[in-house]
Amino acid sequence: MSIDLAAASRPVSQSGDRIQIMVVDDSAIIRGIISRWIEAEADMTVAVTCRTGLDAVNQIDRIKPDVVILDIEMPDMDGITALPLLLAKKRDLVVIMASTLTLRNAEISLKALSLGAADYIPKPESNHLGGADAFKHDLVQKIRHLSARLRRRRVASPPLVPAAPATSAVAAAPAAVMAPPSAVKFPLRAFNKVKPRALLIGSSTGGPQALTVLATELGPIVDKVPVLITQHMPPTFTTILAQHVGRASGRPTQEGVDGQIVSPGNIYIAPGGLHMRVKTQGVNTVIALDDGPQINFCRPAVDPLFTSAIEIWRSDVLAVILTGMGSDGTRGGKEIVAAGGNVIAQDEATSVVWGMPGSAAQAGICAAVLPLNQIGQKLQRVFSGDFS
Repeated sequence: MSIDLAAASRPVSQSGDRIQIMVVDDSAIIRGIISRWIEAEADMTVAVTCRTGLDAVNQIDRIKPDVVILDIEMPDMDGITALPLLLAKKRDLVVIMASTLTLRNAEISLKALSLGAADYIPKPESNHLGGADAFKHDLVQKIRHLSARLRRRRVASPPLVPAAPATSAVAAAPAAVMAPPSAVKFPLRAFNKVKPRALLIGSSTGGPQALTVLATELGPIVDKVPVLITQHMPPTFTTILAQHVGRASGRPTQEGVDGQIVSPGNIYIAPGGLHMRVKTQGVNTVIALDDGPQINFCRPAVDPLFTSAIEIWRSDVLAVILTGMGSDGTRGGKEIVAAGGNVIAQDEATSVVWGMPGSAAQAGICAAVLPLNQIGQKLQRVFSGDFS
């Protein structure tokens, strides 16, 4: 039998308000480790574990989990095949794809976002669990934040809106975790009327989808100034992300290389596992990479990019903080504003997780907080000298 019922002696509905989780992976070791981690958390429980995607599809109607952790490579039915079938049976399901760090799996994970997965997480190999602590931290945080968005949405019970067709492999934001606009009020700053010489973007959970959507409107800006992006992502995933952003923008896009000259006409993405900064080298501005300690639990982190840019461009910086967990970008954003630059954040309703942009908004450093589909238009106006 390939299905293991967790706490089979009690009905799932009797587990209170805890987040109900289905773990789907063909590795018994991975299923066991993830299950132990989840059961150690007071606010979540494993309702069932499955060995294949087919088992998960057959069990979803009975178990009705809040969250599914879905492996990619499995016998009988792989994760990318099972994903749309699971979502068809339970539309508000939060699915987190789990995959090993290969280029193929990175591509599939990003494709899964366009099919409705809420997020992805790279998992350690079952025979080499040296990265298990980071995997555990990231997984628990993703489950908690994504399911919290889902529960708020259920309480609000807004009308369901059909998802728009994806414009690229990672363009569609998962409707399952969308929420109505927040009633929380936050102060906005007046735009400092300085024409930017660089555009900086920071993002995390939900970022690949948001970046690809935004990139379709970045072309005219890239022609004027360099665009530098930090997305919380592991190695190999940023390689694939650069390809998607490049196709969406129609402009040269690449992972930053240490010592590389930064120039208009190009988009630079921080490589997974490395912080990306900018510095002066002779008469040039160049990329500086390092594998120093994590900042805000991340490497790459957004704050190092933001703060380093002030030394180069002073007040002539515009930073955008997109969807993501945590508060990365707020400290750097405060320094940009103090130097005379501007910060724009994505709004709550269009963010998968309103952690990073919400932190910036509530800190009072933003000149605008906008839906994703309005950020590109606003950027084009600002870079044309229109601050209205």
